[in-house]
Amino acid sequence: MLATDTKTSGTTAHHASAALAEADRLMTVCNSCRYCEGLCAVFPAMEMRRSFSDGDLNYLANLCHSCGACFYDCQFSPPHAFDVNVPRVLAQVRNESYAHYAWPRALAPLFARNGTAIALITSACVAAFLFGFMALNDPKVMFGAQLGEGAFYRLMPHNAMAFLFGAAFLYALVALGLGLLRFWRDIGETRATLQDVGYNWQATQDTLRLRYLDGGGAGCMNQDDNPSKDRRRFYHHLTFYGFMLCFASTSVATLYHYLLGREAPYPWWDLPVVLGTLGGIGLVIGPLGLLRAKAVRDETMRAPEGRGMENAFTLMLFALGTTGLALLVLRSTPAMGTLLAVHLGAVFGFFVTMPYGKFVHGLYRYAALVRFAKERKALHGPSPAECAVAVPNPKAGR
Repeated sequence: MLATDTKTSGTTAHHASAALAEADRLMTVCNSCRYCEGLCAVFPAMEMRRSFSDGDLNYLANLCHSCGACFYDCQFSPPHAFDVNVPRVLAQVRNESYAHYAWPRALAPLFARNGTAIALITSACVAAFLFGFMALNDPKVMFGAQLGEGAFYRLMPHNAMAFLFGAAFLYALVALGLGLLRFWRDIGETRATLQDVGYNWQATQDTLRLRYLDGGGAGCMNQDDNPSKDRRRFYHHLTFYGFMLCFASTSVATLYHYLLGREAPYPWWDLPVVLGTLGGIGLVIGPLGLLRAKAVRDETMRAPEGRGMENAFTLMLFALGTTGLALLVLRSTPAMGTLLAVHLGAVFGFFVTMPYGKFVHGLYRYAALVRFAKERKALHGPSPAECAVAVPNPKAGR
Protein backbone atom coordinates (compact mmCIF):
# COMPACT_ATOMS: atom_id res chain seq x y z
CA MET A 1 0.00 0.00 0.00
CA LEU A 2 1.26 3.44 -0.91
CA ALA A 3 1.49 6.11 1.75
CA THR A 4 -1.05 8.88 1.24
CA ASP A 5 -1.09 12.41 2.65
CA THR A 6 -4.21 14.19 3.77
CA LYS A 7 -4.81 17.44 5.62
CA THR A 8 -6.17 17.12 9.13
CA SER A 9 -6.59 20.04 11.56
CA GLY A 10 -3.92 22.07 9.82
CA THR A 11 -1.29 19.31 9.80
CA THR A 12 -0.29 16.66 7.29
CA ALA A 13 -1.25 13.11 8.25
CA HIS A 14 0.44 10.18 6.56
CA HIS A 15 -1.82 7.19 5.95
CA ALA A 16 -0.92 3.74 4.72
CA SER A 17 -3.65 3.56 2.06
CA ALA A 18 -6.05 5.65 0.03
CA ALA A 19 -8.99 4.20 1.99
CA LEU A 20 -7.50 5.38 5.29
CA ALA A 21 -6.84 8.82 3.82
CA GLU A 22 -10.44 9.04 2.60
CA ALA A 23 -11.71 7.88 6.00
CA ASP A 24 -9.66 10.69 7.60
CA ARG A 25 -11.29 13.22 5.24
CA LEU A 26 -14.78 11.95 5.99
CA MET A 27 -14.27 11.94 9.75
CA THR A 28 -13.06 15.54 9.52
CA VAL A 29 -16.19 16.54 7.59
CA CYS A 30 -18.45 14.59 9.96
CA ASN A 31 -16.75 16.15 12.98
CA SER A 32 -17.79 19.55 11.63
CA CYS A 33 -21.41 18.50 11.21
CA ARG A 34 -22.25 15.93 13.94
CA TYR A 35 -25.80 15.42 12.67
CA CYS A 36 -25.43 11.64 12.94
CA GLU A 37 -24.02 11.47 16.47
CA GLY A 38 -27.06 9.60 17.82
CA LEU A 39 -27.05 6.82 15.22
CA CYS A 40 -24.27 4.52 16.49
CA ALA A 41 -20.98 4.36 18.40
CA VAL A 42 -18.81 5.61 15.52
CA PHE A 43 -19.76 9.26 15.74
CA PRO A 44 -19.48 9.76 19.53
CA ALA A 45 -16.05 8.06 19.36
CA MET A 46 -15.12 10.27 16.41
CA GLU A 47 -16.09 13.42 18.31
CA MET A 48 -13.50 12.62 21.01
CA ARG A 49 -10.74 13.21 18.42
CA ARG A 50 -9.53 16.16 16.40
CA SER A 51 -7.09 14.14 14.28
CA PHE A 52 -7.04 10.49 13.26
CA SER A 53 -4.14 8.08 13.14
CA ASP A 54 -4.39 4.85 11.17
CA GLY A 55 -5.07 3.04 14.43
CA ASP A 56 -7.92 5.44 15.26
CA LEU A 57 -9.46 4.94 11.82
CA ASN A 58 -9.23 1.15 12.08
CA TYR A 59 -10.89 1.41 15.49
CA LEU A 60 -13.75 3.54 14.12
CA ALA A 61 -14.14 1.26 11.10
CA ASN A 62 -14.55 -1.80 13.31
CA LEU A 63 -17.10 0.05 15.45
CA CYS A 64 -19.20 0.53 12.31
CA HIS A 65 -21.98 -2.05 11.77
CA SER A 66 -22.80 -0.84 8.22
CA CYS A 67 -26.43 -0.15 9.12
CA GLY A 68 -26.53 2.54 6.41
CA ALA A 69 -28.49 5.06 8.47
CA CYS A 70 -25.80 7.75 8.25
CA PHE A 71 -25.66 7.45 4.45
CA TYR A 72 -29.35 8.19 4.01
CA ASP A 73 -29.47 10.83 6.77
CA CYS A 74 -26.40 12.73 5.57
CA GLN A 75 -26.96 15.95 3.62
CA PHE A 76 -23.46 15.58 2.11
CA SER A 77 -23.80 12.02 0.77
CA PRO A 78 -23.53 11.40 -3.01
CA PRO A 79 -24.23 13.10 -5.35
CA HIS A 80 -23.16 16.05 -3.14
CA ALA A 81 -19.70 17.41 -3.97
CA PHE A 82 -18.43 16.44 -0.48
CA ASP A 83 -19.15 12.78 -1.40
CA VAL A 84 -19.57 11.64 2.22
CA ASN A 85 -20.11 7.87 2.11
CA VAL A 86 -19.19 6.58 5.55
CA PRO A 87 -20.52 2.97 5.20
CA ARG A 88 -18.60 2.36 1.97
CA VAL A 89 -15.30 3.86 3.09
CA LEU A 90 -15.29 2.31 6.56
CA ALA A 91 -16.09 -1.07 4.97
CA GLN A 92 -12.99 -0.63 2.79
CA VAL A 93 -10.90 0.21 5.86
CA ARG A 94 -12.27 -2.84 7.71
CA ASN A 95 -11.43 -5.13 4.81
CA GLU A 96 -7.89 -3.76 4.73
CA SER A 97 -7.56 -4.18 8.49
CA TYR A 98 -8.24 -7.92 8.26
CA ALA A 99 -5.23 -8.35 5.99
CA HIS A 100 -3.11 -5.78 7.83
CA TYR A 101 -3.34 -7.51 11.22
CA ALA A 102 -3.35 -11.11 9.93
CA TRP A 103 -0.76 -13.62 11.15
CA PRO A 104 1.33 -14.76 9.42
CA ARG A 105 1.00 -11.67 7.28
CA ALA A 106 2.39 -13.41 4.17
CA LEU A 107 -0.89 -15.38 3.84
CA ALA A 108 -3.20 -12.37 4.07
CA PRO A 109 -3.22 -11.26 0.38
CA LEU A 110 -3.88 -14.79 -0.83
CA PHE A 111 -6.94 -15.21 1.34
CA ALA A 112 -8.19 -11.67 0.77
CA ARG A 113 -8.29 -12.05 -3.02
CA ASN A 114 -9.33 -15.68 -3.36
CA GLY A 115 -11.06 -16.42 -0.08
CA THR A 116 -14.03 -18.35 -1.43
CA ALA A 117 -12.02 -20.53 -3.81
CA ILE A 118 -9.36 -21.33 -1.21
CA ALA A 119 -11.87 -22.20 1.50
CA LEU A 120 -13.85 -24.50 -0.79
CA ILE A 121 -10.75 -26.13 -2.30
CA THR A 122 -9.26 -26.73 1.15
CA SER A 123 -12.50 -28.31 2.38
CA ALA A 124 -12.83 -30.46 -0.73
CA CYS A 125 -9.22 -31.69 -0.52
CA VAL A 126 -9.52 -32.64 3.15
CA ALA A 127 -12.87 -34.32 2.51
CA ALA A 128 -11.35 -36.32 -0.38
CA PHE A 129 -8.38 -37.33 1.78
CA LEU A 130 -10.61 -38.47 4.65
CA PHE A 131 -12.92 -40.31 2.24
CA GLY A 132 -9.95 -42.18 0.74
CA PHE A 133 -8.44 -42.88 4.16
CA MET A 134 -11.66 -44.34 5.55
CA ALA A 135 -12.54 -46.24 2.36
CA LEU A 136 -9.13 -47.88 2.11
CA ASN A 137 -9.03 -48.68 5.81
CA ASP A 138 -12.23 -50.79 5.68
CA PRO A 139 -14.62 -50.48 2.71
CA LYS A 140 -17.30 -52.58 4.42
CA VAL A 141 -17.42 -50.17 7.34
CA MET A 142 -17.18 -47.11 5.10
CA PHE A 143 -20.10 -48.05 2.87
CA GLY A 144 -22.17 -49.95 5.39
CA ALA A 145 -24.77 -48.74 7.87
CA GLN A 146 -23.16 -48.05 11.26
CA LEU A 147 -25.43 -47.90 14.26
CA GLY A 148 -25.07 -47.21 17.96
CA GLU A 149 -22.57 -45.51 20.19
CA GLY A 150 -19.08 -45.10 18.73
CA ALA A 151 -20.26 -45.50 15.11
CA PHE A 152 -18.23 -42.48 13.92
CA TYR A 153 -15.00 -43.90 15.32
CA ARG A 154 -15.37 -47.15 13.43
CA LEU A 155 -14.77 -45.02 10.35
CA MET A 156 -11.98 -42.87 11.78
CA PRO A 157 -10.25 -43.43 15.14
CA HIS A 158 -11.11 -40.82 17.75
CA ASN A 159 -7.48 -40.02 18.52
CA ALA A 160 -6.67 -39.39 14.86
CA MET A 161 -9.74 -37.17 14.51
CA ALA A 162 -8.96 -35.26 17.70
CA PHE A 163 -5.32 -34.71 16.70
CA LEU A 164 -6.07 -33.51 13.16
CA PHE A 165 -8.85 -31.10 14.05
CA GLY A 166 -7.34 -30.11 17.38
CA ALA A 167 -4.17 -29.00 15.58
CA ALA A 168 -6.19 -26.99 13.02
CA PHE A 169 -8.26 -25.36 15.77
CA LEU A 170 -5.15 -24.55 17.83
CA TYR A 171 -3.51 -22.93 14.80
CA ALA A 172 -6.63 -20.84 14.24
CA LEU A 173 -6.67 -19.71 17.89
CA VAL A 174 -2.99 -18.69 17.79
CA ALA A 175 -3.39 -16.80 14.50
CA LEU A 176 -6.57 -15.07 15.71
CA GLY A 177 -5.00 -14.17 19.04
CA LEU A 178 -1.90 -12.64 17.45
CA GLY A 179 -4.04 -10.71 14.97
CA LEU A 180 -6.20 -9.35 17.79
CA LEU A 181 -3.07 -8.37 19.72
CA ARG A 182 -1.77 -6.42 16.71
CA PHE A 183 -5.10 -4.62 16.36
CA TRP A 184 -5.27 -3.79 20.06
CA ARG A 185 -1.76 -2.37 20.12
CA ASP A 186 -2.31 -0.37 16.93
CA ILE A 187 -5.38 1.40 18.29
CA GLY A 188 -3.28 2.42 21.29
CA GLU A 189 -4.91 0.43 24.07
CA THR A 190 -3.41 -1.41 27.04
CA ARG A 191 -3.94 -4.89 28.43
CA ALA A 192 -5.66 -3.43 31.49
CA THR A 193 -8.52 -2.08 29.35
CA LEU A 194 -9.12 -5.44 27.68
CA GLN A 195 -9.14 -7.15 31.08
CA ASP A 196 -11.57 -4.71 32.74
CA VAL A 197 -14.75 -6.55 33.76
CA GLY A 198 -17.02 -3.51 33.46
CA TYR A 199 -15.88 -2.62 29.94
CA ASN A 200 -16.19 -6.24 28.83
CA TRP A 201 -19.65 -6.57 30.31
CA GLN A 202 -20.86 -3.50 28.41
CA ALA A 203 -19.23 -4.71 25.19
CA THR A 204 -20.79 -8.15 25.65
CA GLN A 205 -24.27 -6.65 26.02
CA ASP A 206 -23.76 -4.49 22.93
CA THR A 207 -22.53 -7.53 20.98
CA LEU A 208 -25.29 -9.93 21.98
CA ARG A 209 -27.98 -7.37 21.18
CA LEU A 210 -26.30 -6.06 17.99
CA ARG A 211 -27.04 -2.69 19.55
CA TYR A 212 -25.53 -0.58 16.77
CA LEU A 213 -27.20 -2.38 13.87
CA ASP A 214 -30.45 -0.51 14.45
CA GLY A 215 -29.73 2.82 12.76
CA GLY A 216 -30.26 4.72 15.99
CA GLY A 217 -33.53 2.90 16.64
CA ALA A 218 -35.23 2.98 13.23
CA GLY A 219 -33.50 -0.16 11.95
CA CYS A 220 -30.89 -1.21 9.40
CA MET A 221 -31.07 0.63 6.05
CA ASN A 222 -29.43 -1.87 3.74
CA GLN A 223 -31.38 -1.76 0.49
CA ASP A 224 -32.87 1.75 0.57
CA ASP A 225 -34.08 4.27 3.15
CA ASN A 226 -36.78 1.83 4.32
CA PRO A 227 -35.42 0.47 7.65
CA SER A 228 -35.15 -3.29 8.24
CA LYS A 229 -36.71 -4.17 4.88
CA ASP A 230 -34.55 -7.28 4.47
CA ARG A 231 -34.17 -8.22 8.18
CA ARG A 232 -30.39 -8.04 8.10
CA ARG A 233 -30.18 -7.81 11.87
CA PHE A 234 -32.36 -10.92 12.26
CA TYR A 235 -30.10 -12.95 9.96
CA HIS A 236 -27.03 -11.76 11.86
CA HIS A 237 -28.60 -13.03 15.08
CA LEU A 238 -29.45 -16.40 13.53
CA THR A 239 -25.89 -16.81 12.25
CA PHE A 240 -24.20 -15.75 15.49
CA TYR A 241 -26.38 -17.76 17.84
CA GLY A 242 -26.39 -20.71 15.43
CA PHE A 243 -22.61 -20.77 15.57
CA MET A 244 -22.59 -20.46 19.36
CA LEU A 245 -25.09 -23.34 19.69
CA CYS A 246 -22.91 -25.55 17.47
CA PHE A 247 -19.88 -24.64 19.57
CA ALA A 248 -21.86 -25.48 22.73
CA SER A 249 -22.89 -28.81 21.17
CA THR A 250 -19.26 -29.72 20.47
CA SER A 251 -18.22 -28.67 23.98
CA VAL A 252 -20.93 -30.77 25.63
CA ALA A 253 -20.04 -33.76 23.44
CA THR A 254 -16.39 -33.39 24.50
CA LEU A 255 -17.43 -33.50 28.15
CA TYR A 256 -19.59 -36.55 27.45
CA HIS A 257 -16.64 -38.33 25.83
CA TYR A 258 -13.92 -37.57 28.39
CA LEU A 259 -15.91 -37.29 31.62
CA LEU A 260 -18.78 -39.73 31.11
CA GLY A 261 -17.13 -42.13 28.67
CA ARG A 262 -20.01 -41.77 26.19
CA GLU A 263 -19.09 -41.79 22.50
CA ALA A 264 -20.84 -40.12 19.57
CA PRO A 265 -23.26 -40.32 17.88
CA TYR A 266 -25.84 -39.56 20.56
CA PRO A 267 -29.64 -40.07 20.51
CA TRP A 268 -31.83 -37.41 18.91
CA TRP A 269 -33.08 -36.16 22.28
CA ASP A 270 -29.65 -35.83 23.90
CA LEU A 271 -28.27 -32.36 24.63
CA PRO A 272 -25.40 -32.30 22.08
CA VAL A 273 -27.81 -33.30 19.28
CA VAL A 274 -30.49 -30.80 20.30
CA LEU A 275 -27.96 -27.97 20.49
CA GLY A 276 -26.34 -29.00 17.22
CA THR A 277 -29.68 -29.27 15.41
CA LEU A 278 -30.81 -25.81 16.49
CA GLY A 279 -27.39 -24.38 15.68
CA GLY A 280 -27.34 -26.06 12.29
CA ILE A 281 -30.72 -24.59 11.39
CA GLY A 282 -29.41 -21.15 12.34
CA LEU A 283 -26.30 -21.68 10.19
CA VAL A 284 -28.46 -22.55 7.19
CA ILE A 285 -31.06 -19.78 7.38
CA GLY A 286 -28.77 -17.03 8.73
CA PRO A 287 -26.01 -17.17 6.09
CA LEU A 288 -28.55 -17.50 3.27
CA GLY A 289 -30.28 -14.37 4.56
CA LEU A 290 -26.99 -12.49 4.84
CA LEU A 291 -25.99 -13.46 1.30
CA ARG A 292 -29.33 -12.20 0.05
CA ALA A 293 -28.97 -8.97 2.01
CA LYS A 294 -25.53 -8.46 0.47
CA ALA A 295 -26.90 -9.10 -3.03
CA VAL A 296 -29.62 -6.44 -2.70
CA ARG A 297 -27.52 -3.92 -0.75
CA ASP A 298 -27.45 -0.43 -2.19
CA GLU A 299 -24.54 -0.54 -4.65
CA THR A 300 -23.42 2.93 -3.60
CA MET A 301 -22.63 1.71 -0.07
CA ARG A 302 -20.74 -1.43 -1.10
CA ALA A 303 -16.99 -1.63 -0.68
CA PRO A 304 -15.30 -2.42 -4.03
CA GLU A 305 -12.97 -5.03 -2.51
CA GLY A 306 -13.09 -7.81 0.07
CA ARG A 307 -16.26 -9.55 -1.11
CA GLY A 308 -14.50 -12.84 -1.75
CA MET A 309 -13.18 -12.86 1.79
CA GLU A 310 -16.59 -12.03 3.25
CA ASN A 311 -18.42 -14.54 1.07
CA ALA A 312 -15.93 -17.27 2.02
CA PHE A 313 -16.78 -16.93 5.70
CA THR A 314 -20.53 -16.89 5.10
CA LEU A 315 -20.39 -19.84 2.71
CA MET A 316 -18.25 -21.88 5.11
CA LEU A 317 -20.79 -21.32 7.89
CA PHE A 318 -23.56 -22.42 5.52
CA ALA A 319 -21.50 -25.51 4.62
CA LEU A 320 -21.06 -26.38 8.29
CA GLY A 321 -24.80 -26.14 8.88
CA THR A 322 -25.93 -28.09 5.82
CA THR A 323 -23.37 -30.91 6.05
CA GLY A 324 -23.93 -31.26 9.79
CA LEU A 325 -27.71 -31.52 9.40
CA ALA A 326 -27.36 -33.96 6.50
CA LEU A 327 -25.04 -36.14 8.60
CA LEU A 328 -27.54 -36.04 11.46
CA VAL A 329 -30.49 -37.10 9.28
CA LEU A 330 -28.64 -39.85 7.37
CA ARG A 331 -26.22 -41.10 10.03
CA SER A 332 -27.98 -44.48 10.26
CA THR A 333 -27.65 -45.16 6.52
CA PRO A 334 -24.75 -46.30 4.30
CA ALA A 335 -24.27 -42.61 3.35
CA MET A 336 -22.88 -41.81 6.81
CA GLY A 337 -19.23 -42.44 5.88
CA THR A 338 -19.32 -40.13 2.88
CA LEU A 339 -21.22 -37.42 4.74
CA LEU A 340 -18.81 -37.64 7.69
CA ALA A 341 -15.86 -37.05 5.35
CA VAL A 342 -17.64 -34.08 3.72
CA HIS A 343 -18.62 -32.54 7.07
CA LEU A 344 -15.15 -32.96 8.58
CA GLY A 345 -13.67 -31.41 5.44
CA ALA A 346 -15.93 -28.37 5.92
CA VAL A 347 -14.91 -28.14 9.59
CA PHE A 348 -11.19 -28.29 8.74
CA GLY A 349 -11.57 -25.72 5.95
CA PHE A 350 -13.44 -23.41 8.30
CA PHE A 351 -10.76 -23.68 10.98
CA VAL A 352 -7.78 -22.92 8.75
CA THR A 353 -9.51 -19.99 7.00
CA MET A 354 -10.95 -18.39 10.15
CA PRO A 355 -7.99 -16.04 10.76
CA TYR A 356 -8.07 -14.75 7.16
CA GLY A 357 -11.75 -14.08 6.59
CA LYS A 358 -14.69 -12.19 8.02
CA PHE A 359 -14.56 -14.16 11.28
CA VAL A 360 -11.90 -11.76 12.58
CA HIS A 361 -14.31 -8.86 12.25
CA GLY A 362 -16.22 -10.23 15.24
CA LEU A 363 -13.09 -10.15 17.39
CA TYR A 364 -11.99 -6.69 16.27
CA ARG A 365 -15.50 -5.31 16.66
CA TYR A 366 -15.76 -6.70 20.17
CA ALA A 367 -12.37 -5.17 21.06
CA ALA A 368 -13.51 -1.85 19.57
CA LEU A 369 -16.66 -1.98 21.70
CA VAL A 370 -14.53 -2.60 24.80
CA ARG A 371 -12.52 0.51 24.01
CA PHE A 372 -15.68 2.50 23.31
CA ALA A 373 -17.09 1.44 26.70
CA LYS A 374 -13.97 2.88 28.30
CA GLU A 375 -14.17 6.12 26.32
CA ARG A 376 -17.88 6.52 26.97
CA LYS A 377 -17.30 6.19 30.71
CA ALA A 378 -14.44 8.70 30.56
CA LEU A 379 -16.70 11.13 28.67
CA HIS A 380 -19.80 10.84 30.84
CA GLY A 381 -18.17 9.97 34.16
CA PRO A 382 -19.19 7.23 36.62
CA SER A 383 -22.83 6.37 37.08
CA PRO A 384 -24.69 7.53 40.25
CA ALA A 385 -24.49 3.97 41.62
CA GLU A 386 -20.71 3.93 41.14
CA CYS A 387 -20.44 7.33 42.83
CA ALA A 388 -22.42 6.04 45.82
CA VAL A 389 -19.93 3.21 46.21
CA ALA A 390 -16.82 5.25 45.53
CA VAL A 391 -17.66 8.30 47.71
CA PRO A 392 -18.24 7.56 51.41
CA ASN A 393 -21.23 9.13 53.17
CA PRO A 394 -19.89 12.06 55.30
CA LYS A 395 -22.55 11.35 57.92
CA ALA A 396 -21.52 7.72 58.27
CA GLY A 397 -20.16 6.85 61.70
CA ARG A 398 -21.51 9.96 63.43
